[in-house]
Amino acid sequence: MTLVDARIQDHYPTRVEPAQGRGWIERHEPTVWPGVAKGPASAAELTRHARDGFHIQRDLLTTSEVSAALNELRAMVEDPVIRADERTITEPASDEVRSVFDAHLFSDRIARLVKEPRVLDRARQILGSDVYVHQSRVNFMPGFRGNGFYWHSDFETWHAEDGMPGMAAVSLSIGLTDNLPYNGGLMLMPGAHRTFVPCLGRTPDDNYRSSLKAQKVGVPQEDDIAELARRHGIGQFTGPSGSALWFDCNSMHGSGNNITPYPRSNIFVVFNSVDNALVEPFSARERRPDFVAARDFTPLKS
Repeated sequence: MTLVDARIQDHYPTRVEPAQGRGWIERHEPTVWPGVAKGPASAAELTRHARDGFHIQRDLLTTSEVSAALNELRAMVEDPVIRADERTITEPASDEVRSVFDAHLFSDRIARLVKEPRVLDRARQILGSDVYVHQSRVNFMPGFRGNGFYWHSDFETWHAEDGMPGMAAVSLSIGLTDNLPYNGGLMLMPGAHRTFVPCLGRTPDDNYRSSLKAQKVGVPQEDDIAELARRHGIGQFTGPSGSALWFDCNSMHGSGNNITPYPRSNIFVVFNSVDNALVEPFSARERRPDFVAARDFTPLKS
């Protein structure tokens, strides 16, 4: 199957009614694509990525780079113009900033980072093609009050609400603070990326306005999550600031609330293959805004 075929036919139907059933669907595409032979990722890292759906890259950013990025992000959050922008998402029960989207447009530092060979060439290596930024944001999980993200596959939402045809996207999460086992670190199910789990329920109009705060539509049923966990187990991304997690678009992942005093902040960038450009949404009436799902498919150049 090619991605061109996927544009014509929906191979991953989701947001279905209970009467339709929600049988799991075997993944059609590879996780590590052929096409780019050389890059910064080692053969062992690519093997782990294909097997588990993710791999960890230690020391992507130096200590000084982390410090400079944190200073820039703090200034971003304190900017009243940015705080008032639709691209800034606050916590459901407070005015604390949860995410700022279009981070690579707000921040020159992040814009340069996504084009650096140590980042861009690894994305190209995994996806086997030129890539563009589908979405970027900075995530803030404050101490004591940081809310987690329920179990989900990003691809399910990107397919249903954005029209992403196939699984040819990879996410990069860079820790700007220590990711500890107890401050809301991201949990993943190794190997679950090979299975697509359809979700129940129709997509409400303007669903992104609420789902970016707390996702309720497009999440698996508890029995699906329990069975995936039984089969695959649960791992977690932990490590000192500057560490990075590369994970497949269909990785089943989530995070718990942060009730510790230790905040957790990260840069989040999604690279999509230029051969996987968005079409019309498969399970929604309208496209989401470009800051959530970019439609400028121009390849990134270092």
